Amino acid sequence: MLVELIIGIALLVALCTASSVRIIKQYERGVVFRFGRVLSAPREPGLTAIVPGVDRLQKVNLQIVTMPVPAQEGITRDNVTVRVDAVVYFNVTDPTRAVVNVEDYLFAMGQVAQTSLRSIIGKSDLDELLANREKLNQGLEVMIDSPALGWGVHIDRVEIKDVSLPETMKRSIARQAEAERERRSRIISADGEYQASRKLSDAANVMSGSPEALQLRLLETVVEVAAEKNSTLVLPFPVELLRFVENVQGGATGKPAEKSAEQPPSEAPQQARTPEPRAPVEESAELDGIPQVSEPLAAPDVEGLPHVHDGRVGDS
Repeated sequence: MLVELIIGIALLVALCTASSVRIIKQYERGVVFRFGRVLSAPREPGLTAIVPGVDRLQKVNLQIVTMPVPAQEGITRDNVTVRVDAVVYFNVTDPTRAVVNVEDYLFAMGQVAQTSLRSIIGKSDLDELLANREKLNQGLEVMIDSPALGWGVHIDRVEIKDVSLPETMKRSIARQAEAERERRSRIISADGEYQASRKLSDAANVMSGSPEALQLRLLETVVEVAAEKNSTLVLPFPVELLRFVENVQGGATGKPAEKSAEQPPSEAPQQARTPEPRAPVEESAELDGIPQVSEPLAAPDVEGLPHVHDGRVGDS
């Protein structure tokens, strides 16, 4: 009887010990409630014991939590409808506050992140959402971190993932970018033409002082064209020679004009020639081997058809 009592007490002690021992992992902290009140300090990682039936241990994870924020649709300050989604990185720094001050800190953080994202969309322009995301990330982090401090949660960083635009706005942005690139290309091309004209002007001033330089440049151009193995070789014609030929032709055509102007007007009618009369066509018997018919042929009489006599139509 005594042995059985000792064995029962040993089993009871072993059961109580097993139910009171807890293991806390390295990335966790334990918050102990004794008769509903929180003990001052959370339990550290390792093996810890509580009073069965009196204490209740709640573990809190201190690792960084990655929480994706669902896409939120809003209207920007310049009246453009967009859909923006983000991601929030945070961790618990005070386990006691995370357990006592908020019922579910994960759900609370998700709701705060969504409302803050909608608020930041309404306060920003479309250009800021597309180009200045770092500033918006900092503003969004401050907005989420304000209520999270009372929950014992620290916001590590907030990132805006994607900004979805309507199709009409995408086409407008594409046209704007195309026009901007076209403007840049025209400015660069005009600048190049301006610089080339300045250099050509300087080269022309240098070559005008020495005609031999112009001839050498002409020969270099011919060599460059011939090196490409072309079947046609184009030689530039000197402009001075064209002007000389033009002057010579102008002098040659000016003298006859003066002579014709000196002639009296009475001689002009004598130079006119009267046209010679042509022989009538009827006198020729044949033209190009085709016999001429002097009189029309009479058509044979056919019943029901008109009768032709001497080129006139009559009834048969």
